[in-house]
Amino acid sequence: MLILGATGVTGKLAVQIAKLLGAGRVIAAGRNPQVLEMLRELGADATIQLSQAEDDVKKAFAREAGDAGFQVVVDYVWGRPTELLLAAITRPEFATINSETRLVQVGESAGANISLPAAVLRSTALTILGTAGIPSRDVLVSAMHQVMDWAARGVLRIETESVPLCEIEQTWRRPESGGRRLVVIP
Repeated sequence: MLILGATGVTGKLAVQIAKLLGAGRVIAAGRNPQVLEMLRELGADATIQLSQAEDDVKKAFAREAGDAGFQVVVDYVWGRPTELLLAAITRPEFATINSETRLVQVGESAGANISLPAAVLRSTALTILGTAGIPSRDVLVSAMHQVMDWAARGVLRIETESVPLCEIEQTWRRPESGGRRLVVIP
């Protein structure tokens, strides 16, 4: 499993939840090197620094995909990083496909559009899904209870920063939260 945008709050949770749900191998990709290092402590088996040279990013994606590929990609970033991933998993020759890659598009922090070469679809068993197919209420409630239970028992690590409401404007303008969830207090 690959998580693109793993250094954000939801990406960090996705790494942990993937491991708790039994993912065999979780690769975390993001821009913040300090948070990437911490993600290893949270269960990431490997990390990919997205701010390195594009050719190096493609090589890292290809290396981590290996022969088996990625069965699931959760993509919080879209844009150029997703294009680099697709280029990395595109095969120049005809090959038998061992497994399908399901790319779940969740966010677009790196860009709203991608270029999708036809070769990607001819050489890779790829399904791109959005989050529009929301499961039934019962499934969502059950999943939410499980996540809340893990959080309450301390199984999930969620870093927070308390910010007084009177300081929210200055806090909001800061460059990056470092993967922490802001909690506004009165």
